[in-house]
Amino acid sequence: MTAKLIPAILAIAALPVCAHAQDASAPVAAAQRVVKAISSDPAKIAIYCDIGKLGVQIEDANEAKDRKTAEMLTLKMKELEKQLGPEYVSLMNGLQDIDPETDDGVEIEATLRPLDRSCAKE
Repeated sequence: MTAKLIPAILAIAALPVCAHAQDASAPVAAAQRVVKAISSDPAKIAIYCDIGKLGVQIEDANEAKDRKTAEMLTLKMKELEKQLGPEYVSLMNGLQDIDPETDDGVEIEATLRPLDRSCAKE
C-alpha cells in the first residue's frame, strides 16, 4: 500500500496539475513543517495514515466510476485533514499547483516519505 499512498495523495491533491512561478523553497519548507508537526504526534500519524487509506479508496471508487462513494470518501478525508491543522490543509491545496515530476514535486514526495513509512508499520 505504501507504493500507492504518495501517488494517491498527490493525484487527489494535484488535480488539475499546473505549475506556476513562485518561491521554489516555500512548498518544500511547508512540507517539512507539516512532517515535523505530524511525526511528533502519534494521533496525527494515525490520522495521516487514515487519509492515505481513504486516498486509495477514492482512487479505486473513481476507477470503478462510483461517484457517490468517491464523494462520500472525499468528504471524510477533508474532515480528517482539518484535524491535522491548517498548515496541512494549505500544503495539500498548494499541491494542486505543483507538478509531481518537477524538482519541488519530487522533493515534497521525499519529504513525506518518512510519514508514509510510519503508515506501513501499522
